[in-house]
Amino acid sequence: MSSRKPSQRKTAAVQYVIEPASLAGHEFTVELTVAQPAALQRLSLPVWIPGSYLVREFARHLHGVQARQGRSAIDIKQVDKCTWDIVCDPDRPLVVRYSAYAFDNSVRTAWLDSQRGFFNPTSLCLRVHGQEDAPHVLKVAKPEEAPNWQLATALNPGRTSPDGFGTYSAANYGELADSPVEMGTFWSGEFTAGGVQHRFVVAGASASFDGARLLSDTQKICETAIRFWHGANKPAHHKYVFMLNAVDDGYGGLEHRFSTALICTRRDLPRQGEARASEGYTTLLGLISHEYFHTWNVKRLRPSEFAQYDYTQENYTELLWFFEGFTSYYDDLLLRRSSLIDDAGYFRLLTKTINQVQQAPGRHVQSVAQASFDAWVKYYRPDENTPNSTISYYTKGALVALCFDLSLRQEGRTTLDEVMRTLWQRCQGGPMSEADFVAVLGELGGRSFDGEMKSWVHGTTELPLKQLLQAQGVRVLDEPSQLAQTLGLRVSEAAGSVVVKVVLAGSAAATAGLSAGDEWIGVELPATRGVPASGWRLSKLEDLPLYAGTARQVIALVARDRKLLRLPLAIPSGSTTWRLLPPDGSSSDSVAGARPWPGR
Repeated sequence: MSSRKPSQRKTAAVQYVIEPASLAGHEFTVELTVAQPAALQRLSLPVWIPGSYLVREFARHLHGVQARQGRSAIDIKQVDKCTWDIVCDPDRPLVVRYSAYAFDNSVRTAWLDSQRGFFNPTSLCLRVHGQEDAPHVLKVAKPEEAPNWQLATALNPGRTSPDGFGTYSAANYGELADSPVEMGTFWSGEFTAGGVQHRFVVAGASASFDGARLLSDTQKICETAIRFWHGANKPAHHKYVFMLNAVDDGYGGLEHRFSTALICTRRDLPRQGEARASEGYTTLLGLISHEYFHTWNVKRLRPSEFAQYDYTQENYTELLWFFEGFTSYYDDLLLRRSSLIDDAGYFRLLTKTINQVQQAPGRHVQSVAQASFDAWVKYYRPDENTPNSTISYYTKGALVALCFDLSLRQEGRTTLDEVMRTLWQRCQGGPMSEADFVAVLGELGGRSFDGEMKSWVHGTTELPLKQLLQAQGVRVLDEPSQLAQTLGLRVSEAAGSVVVKVVLAGSAAATAGLSAGDEWIGVELPATRGVPASGWRLSKLEDLPLYAGTARQVIALVARDRKLLRLPLAIPSGSTTWRLLPPDGSSSDSVAGARPWPGR
């Protein structure tokens, strides 16, 4: 017999017990235990979540914060909106209890009701200052009123039940914060890609949901992404969990190191018996591709400013055009390379991106580098003037990637694919700077790209899209714009009312004096030879050409703050948008000696 004594179970340095306390009341309770607190222990809750660049003030949902050591309650002092100080005996464990309201059905925060539970630890788990690098343990209890619930997370399991509830561990607070948790009676499936086990869970799906197809298509995306970054070599991660919440109306995703949280419209899920992918399902696959590409591009290869997150305030970088924009370029491209869309489908998606950028006057006002820096105050807080004053680092960033890729392929030395892989190796899958990107471009491209960086990234001049696309044999067609774009406005239409939401700078609508918030009631037409003057009520914008006919000048009748205004409106002619078509007789392979693009 061994003479060794049984080992004593070690108490984690920091442990959280999460209880779904009230499903009807949407409330979690949290018990935090700090095994060895500081004499003056500071605790705080993040004000933002990495990947979503807005201060969201998660602490506003916390209440009832109490502290004790042993059986004795001790004072806790709130220092600011999200920070608490506690004077402790360092030789005794500190226990802090509090409740958190969870009723935000997004990928960013926390949700709890009778059907489903979800949380990001950044919304529930107070950070223990001074012990961020210590091991953390998370224990999640199953609600008594939901015996059929399961739990899914990418955290490392400890003692867990077959349904997933129990104890999980994280190496540090950063790993914990980066690991969302899904609970409920969700659908679950698994597949292997690149030797890595992947799990996909879907909450809220209807009976028509085709889980087998979703798994098969996602597997193709993951295998393509892994080959992109590593070829036949071992990938950067050893596990991955997709968490998809299907709702009546919603769309979005948030990347994590070993998982992603997604939300989509229920109608966009693949359906049994339908062989053809709907437009909505293709959009969902693009979202999956986007968030999975982030496994490398932002969660590992990331801005040097994000080497260590500061959870207490904004973390600024000018590189979101690279990390979000280039990811947006590759998300659709990897769908094509996975054979989930054909050439025509790929060019439809690319056309949409180009027209979105070209229809935003803000591209002449703000560079993508500036847009990246200003994300905290502009991108996530859009208003009626947003299209006029800013540009999306997602869409224009994707076009910047396109321009670099086509330029490199046209010159024949390298491709953007090779630049991305070399950048990964140069930075060892870690923090990078713009200088790193420029250096790799120059090294592989055989020349300086300072001019392109100044113009495309830090400038506001038009991108040379048409020249670069046509050099690859892509056909660029001009087609008539939709009426809203021709006039330069965006409207909402409901109950027979046309309400102006956005007026684009320099447009016919702006020249006429239309303003966001105006209700466009009708139009007046002046008398012409043989035709008397007339007036018509508009119930939708597309009524305008019906009543105006060939007239190019009308009077817009609008209500503004209950006042009726008559605004002279000139209806432009000749407004166009782009439509891209693949090269004649090709399947996106080599054109005119250039390197193949985009399918390979």
